[in-house]
Parts: sequence; structure tokens; C-alpha cells
Amino acid sequence: MIDDFAKQYLHEDLREIREVMVRKLDGLSEYDARRPLTTTGTNLLGLVKHLTLTESRYFGEVFGRRCPWPVARWDDPAVRGTDLWATEHETRAEIVEGYRRAWEHSDATIAALPVDAPGHVPWWPRPDVLLFNVLVHVLTETNRHAGHADVLREQLDGMVEVTGRDAAFWERRRAEIDRAARNA
Repeated sequence: MIDDFAKQYLHEDLREIREVMVRKLDGLSEYDARRPLTTTGTNLLGLVKHLTLTESRYFGEVFGRRCPWPVARWDDPAVRGTDLWATEHETRAEIVEGYRRAWEHSDATIAALPVDAPGHVPWWPRPDVLLFNVLVHVLTETNRHAGHADVLREQLDGMVEVTGRDAAFWERRRAEIDRAARNA
């Protein structure tokens, strides 16, 4: 049985990982927050923008609780992928504020509905879902992108969010791993 404890637990985890995503932008230049760091163009600010759309759709239209701002249609091929990067006309502050607004809307949906509230995700093969399913999905998606953000931020300036470890520790660890790889 899915209960309110599960709902609360998942919601708290979602709240925590959202903050991690925003923190990944702290102290970066505008260019570093936006620049493509992979072949596909993945970048930190784009991940935050993408998660804004993710939350807006999943905790909005899936439960018939439309956002008070325009959300691109999921089935519009012209906008597919445009949520993964920031144009030169979008500011970091606007994107982060939009993400925080999406949190508020999502949090209101989560608070208002029981964990077994029905929803409909038309782009899923089995579209009839419960709030529980969507909470798990959005938490998984956000954690997945937080992992991407960890790697991207480390590539940019070496910043990692593991407490109690300094740069010298990580240099030794990297050298140890490199030695093992070369000797394998």
C-alpha cells in the first residue's frame, strides 16, 4: 500500500535535490553556466531549464492543474529540445526563478492531491498513472540530471559536493584510479 509517508518522503527528497541543482550554478561565470560541455550540448543552465519544464508538465497538465504561465506542448516537434539550453536572451536569474515557480506549482499539486490521485501522461506507453508514479519519475529524472550536473561542474572548476575532502585528496584518489586503470 502506498501511503502518505511515501508521499512525504519522496517530496522531501525532491525538495533537496532541486536545491542541489540550483547550487551547481553558484559562482560560475555566465559563459560557464551556459556553455556546452558534451557533444550533445549538455550544460548546467540548460539542465535547470529542462527540469522546469519537466515539473511544469508532470505536476501540471498530467493532473489537470495547468501552470499559470505558458508551457510548451509535449507533442510540438518545433520546441522539442529547446528546453535543454538557454538562449542569449534568457537570463540565469529568469531561469532559476522559473524553476522556483515550477517548484511552488508542483508543491501545491503534491500537497493538494492524495498519493493515489489519478493522472494521465499521454506520452507514456501506459499513460494512466498515480501521483506516486509521477513523484518517483520526477525525483528519478531530477537525480539523473543532478548526476550530470555533478560531472559538468567538476569538469568546469573541480567543485564537488563531498564534505571533508580537499583538492589534495581528490588528486591522490585520481592518481590511484589512473594507476589501476593503466595496470589493468
